[in-house]
Amino acid sequence: MLAPVFNSAGKEPNNYNLELFFELSPDLLCIAGYDGFFKRINPTVANTLGYSNEELFASPINSFVHPDDQQLTASSRQNLTKNMPLLNFENRYLTKAGEVVWLSWTSMPIENEQVVFAIAKNITHKKKQEEARNTEIANLTRTNNDLKQLTYATSHDLRSPVGNLLSVFSLLDTNKIKDPETLEFIEMLKTATDSLKNTLNGYMDALSKNNVLNVALEALDLNECLSVVLLSLRSFLKDSRAVIDVDFSELPTVKFNRVYLESVFLNLITNSVKYAQPDSVPVIIIRSHRRNGISEVIYTDQGQGFDMEKVQDRLFGFNQTFHNDKNVDSKGVGLYLVYNHITSLGGHITIDSEVNKGARFNISFRD
Repeated sequence: MLAPVFNSAGKEPNNYNLELFFELSPDLLCIAGYDGFFKRINPTVANTLGYSNEELFASPINSFVHPDDQQLTASSRQNLTKNMPLLNFENRYLTKAGEVVWLSWTSMPIENEQVVFAIAKNITHKKKQEEARNTEIANLTRTNNDLKQLTYATSHDLRSPVGNLLSVFSLLDTNKIKDPETLEFIEMLKTATDSLKNTLNGYMDALSKNNVLNVALEALDLNECLSVVLLSLRSFLKDSRAVIDVDFSELPTVKFNRVYLESVFLNLITNSVKYAQPDSVPVIIIRSHRRNGISEVIYTDQGQGFDMEKVQDRLFGFNQTFHNDKNVDSKGVGLYLVYNHITSLGGHITIDSEVNKGARFNISFRD
């Protein structure tokens, strides 16, 4: 028998069909004895587990529980016999077809009757979502570690040839070279090699840290960081005749990591030059300001742009390319690095773009 339900006046109603309420509930409702057997179940229990009522009544409840959860379930059921309610208890059952079903139980013992009133919700879908999410996190973590190790190895292995190249410059007697253009070319090569060495050393230091909390943050002069990048790209920019309009007067400094910021400038600028409008001079505009308590750098170019409806979800993805110019050496890593440098230190980056109308990157920094 189901316990009577009283109305707000304290009287037992005569017009409610409580049996129908029990039978139609989409949740699993059951009454179990202290002996570990079902005493009464609603149709949802049989429908969910795939057994007939006779099969469910004939065997101990724990025999339907997943083998890996039987010991925990039995232990929790012992608490019920000590008049302790069981709230939000999750365990797995096996259906007759061998499928796993996750249930979340709320059980109330009735000691004087030696029975337990229990209601369960089927949370299998939720558990599958959690499993998929955890698998994705594990895959992303593994991929991130692999990329970190690859970058570390690459940075380490490149230091030797770069060091050898710098040694060649130190042995070179430029006093014997009279041609000004040759001297300028040698100086450009030496400057670019010095910059590459500093960048590699910076990456080595950053990658040696265990987490982002150990990545060095400091107040960085935006003009200074940009100048280092422009110097390393001097020949590249000269050949492209790129025009770079810079104004950091509103916000001269930001708190960030030097290696990361220089990498952000490097990748954005090289992308703007590589993907400039055909037969046009690349034009880049960089501004900084502070709005509503947030430090921002606005980077704009007038290049080929992006079809945002098509590339929105993968714009900052690894190994993603978006233009079909076969003459451009693109590996689809630049924007991925920009995004990860910014977001790994609590910043945010968005992009507005249209095809053949350039792109605008809004970069905000966490104080």
